[in-house]
Amino acid sequence: MNDDVATDDGRDRRAERRRRNVALAGHRGNGPAARRGLADRDPGVRAAAVGALARLGELTPDDVVGALADDAPLVRRRAVDAATLVRGHGSRSALPVAVTAALADPDPLVAVGAAWFAGERRYRPAVPALVVLATSHDDARCREAAVAALGAIGDPVGLDAVLDALTDRPTVRRRATVALAGFDDPRVGPALRRAAGDRDWQVRQAAEELLDDGSSAAPPRS
Repeated sequence: MNDDVATDDGRDRRAERRRRNVALAGHRGNGPAARRGLADRDPGVRAAAVGALARLGELTPDDVVGALADDAPLVRRRAVDAATLVRGHGSRSALPVAVTAALADPDPLVAVGAAWFAGERRYRPAVPALVVLATSHDDARCREAAVAALGAIGDPVGLDAVLDALTDRPTVRRRATVALAGFDDPRVGPALRRAAGDRDWQVRQAAEELLDDGSSAAPPRS
């Protein structure tokens, strides 16, 4: 047993050295060394490679799509976090499709990152999946992230899910209150006035600020 432990420790140390070298490659402009890490057997090295390539501006949509199919949640998390930085061929087609699919990832932090991407990109095709995430996921972080993305996108299809989120736990209600500003709908004003009486002071504050700013309805979107 001791020999096995020593072997495992040695393997871990080698993987840590490779991870460190890949990370350094991202700081030193060594794209080929960073890219080799994508094929490493250790998930920590693969995740570091995704981050290093993103730092170098060399992470491609294909790289992200491949990382999103990785068995290791750590790699998929790094992929969705880096996805917003990716440009080039496929960044407006294959990439958002793959990240939208990641909204159903079994790892909550992957789903959160995918929701953040959808909101940042204002990716309307993600709205149906975001509605599902906002209304049915067990993890409040996922519901919160989905509600924020729906508000950023402002598609009318997402409004019911945001209104429903006003009855969720406080962190989600706060996010939903702010998200209401992204919609042009007559239900927004009454919802904000109800939120102004919420038992959570941060929900009340957000609602009051939006009402004071005259943001009970957002300008129509083209």
